[in-house]
Amino acid sequence: MSKPQHAMQELFSQEALARRVAELGAQISADYAGRDLVLMVVLGGAFIFAADLCRKITLECSLDFVRVASYGAGLESAGAIRLVQPPSHRIAGRDLLLVEDIVDTGLTMQWLLHYFRNQQTASVRFCTLIDKTERRQTDLVADYAGFSCKEGFLVGYGLDFSEQYRNLPAIYTLLDAADHAASPNP
Repeated sequence: MSKPQHAMQELFSQEALARRVAELGAQISADYAGRDLVLMVVLGGAFIFAADLCRKITLECSLDFVRVASYGAGLESAGAIRLVQPPSHRIAGRDLLLVEDIVDTGLTMQWLLHYFRNQQTASVRFCTLIDKTERRQTDLVADYAGFSCKEGFLVGYGLDFSEQYRNLPAIYTLLDAADHAASPNP
């Protein structure tokens, strides 16, 4: 990869990510033993985290994907959340674990939890790699959280800045994000 265009500082190393994802996988495996688990991956940023996480879960589970839209082109949420890509598998009667890259305001996750609880699932919980509280507007508490982070614009390991840096193997704080017009980490 060529030199990044933005100043950044490593926050969570590749090794720290691997350790924490393994711990989450073990915990989820124990908690869902004997149950019909569906990992519902929220696209686009959670795909890298979800790929590593599902390989650390030691029980049979299904994977499915959803995509929601909540941000316009500006710095703030557009307010209305909509389902852009619905799940493709049957979820009624199954245990659903939403897998997200980052929970920031909590509005999208709150909407997803409400949506899936109305789909006759056996249970709905969520796992996030980053539980970021700087701009939280809900009282959500993650069922599984990789790391807590109070503030900062994060990139790498699936997190992006204007669709860039998702492929970085670690997570970085983008030091000059405020100088650029782009959506914050949702």
